Parts: sequence; structure tokens; C-alpha cells
Amino acid sequence: QENMLDFVFAVDDSVTWHMMNLLKNRSHYSFLKVFGPKQISSMQSYGAGIYYNTLVPCNGRMIKYGVISTDTLIDDLLHWKTLYVAGRLQKPVKILTQNENSKLQAALVSNLKSAVTAAFLMLPESFSEEDLYMQIAGLSYSGDFRMVIGEDRWKVQNIVKPNLPHFQKLYSNILQDCPQVVYKHHLGRLEASIDKSPEAQFTQLMALPKTLQQKITSLVDPPGKNRDVEEILLQVAHDPDCGVVVHQGISGIVRSSSIVQSAKTILTAG
Repeated sequence: QENMLDFVFAVDDSVTWHMMNLLKNRSHYSFLKVFGPKQISSMQSYGAGIYYNTLVPCNGRMIKYGVISTDTLIDDLLHWKTLYVAGRLQKPVKILTQNENSKLQAALVSNLKSAVTAAFLMLPESFSEEDLYMQIAGLSYSGDFRMVIGEDRWKVQNIVKPNLPHFQKLYSNILQDCPQVVYKHHLGRLEASIDKSPEAQFTQLMALPKTLQQKITSLVDPPGKNRDVEEILLQVAHDPDCGVVVHQGISGIVRSSSIVQSAKTILTAG
């Protein structure tokens, strides 16, 4: 049983893209094709901003492909609005072709840096390289209701263990530039230790994507008090449960987008 190949296309103009694709590959679409490219594009914009065609036979195997607008993708990479595609791009993927969009390039790197920062906040003071990648790979599953209902609990481990060299390649530059991490080789494996002082945690919290900061703020700050974000994040930085709060914030983002996206799949996959 070969796994289904999963493609994502980032397109600058969704309506035109779907219009062309409907002419060429009408059979890929569910019954929604009768509504035309404009409606398909507006359907695309709900939830995580991605439209999937699934169970498409291609060269003797099954594929599915998602279509997302470049602007929506950049927004998710920078701000983690839904973490849906940003979460996938925190794991090793094969980028088949990429035009010279420097904004997108920068956003891809920014997303990886944010993943490392969030993982640091949730990890203990010392950890192995594998622990770090497990934490990063698990970000986009936190709060995904499908993981609660029977999806493979070992999924994260199955992603990291066989792909360790790919994770290393993806993150090595970013980790080399992290002043707050000290690496030591311990019995042949890499151990890292990280500064867990409130000052260091505050710096990390301030570097998190905007949506996550807002989620953390709303978790900690009862409505009506209206303190500013910086003040609240400073309070969280001093909290021994800082990592738990960050995890809850991420879960909140993933939960809402995974529910809408799954409901959408029922329609788009027909």
C-alpha cells in the first residue's frame, strides 16, 4: 500500500488557476465544479485558505493536491493564523519548483525560526536533537481534533525518526544562529541546553508569531482588564507553566482551523 502523495500549489490568482484547471482536469473536482471557478475560490478562502482535490489517479498512484493563494500562504507562514500549511512546512517537504518570490522565501525561513522558538519554550532545560524535532513536528497536531479521535498517536514519531537527516538539514542554519542554545556531545548524541530564565523566555515570547501571542494573551488575561501584550507576555515569562500556556495557545489555533478544514473536505472531496 503506497501512501497517497500530497501536493500543495501556491498560486497567485486562484480564480484563474481554477478556471484553467476546470478546463483541463474537470474530473478532479467534486460536485462543486458546477458552481464554477469563482465559487470554488471563495470556498478555498474558508478555514485554512486551501482547497483540496483528493483521490486523483496520476501515473498509476493516488494523489491529492491543495491549492492556496500565495498571499494566504505568506500570511500563515509569518503570523500562524491557521498553522495549516505553515505546520506542514515546518517538516521536511520536497519543494518541486519555486519562483523568485523573495517575500515567500523570507516567510518560509521566518516560519522555521518561529517553530524553533515555540519548541524551545515548550522543552525542558536540556533536550536531545530528536526531542527538538519531535516537539516541532508535533506543533501542527496540537489541538487537531483528528489526533484525538483515533488518528495515529505515533504519527509524530513516524515523521521524525526516519527523517532525522532531513530535519537536520532544514534547521541546521537556524540552530547555529541561536545564541541561547548550548550544544554538547553526550555519549555520541547531541544534547542541547537552553536558557530558561524569565528574561530569555520573554525574548522568545516576544518573537512568536502574532496570532500565537494573541491566543496566549487571551488565555492569561481575563477580558476587560485590557493590559498590553508585552505586559502579559512578561507575566507568562515568569510563570513556571510558561510552556504549557504556549502549547494551549498553539492548540487553540490548530483546533479551529482543523475543524473548518475537515468540514470543507466533505464538500470538496465529494
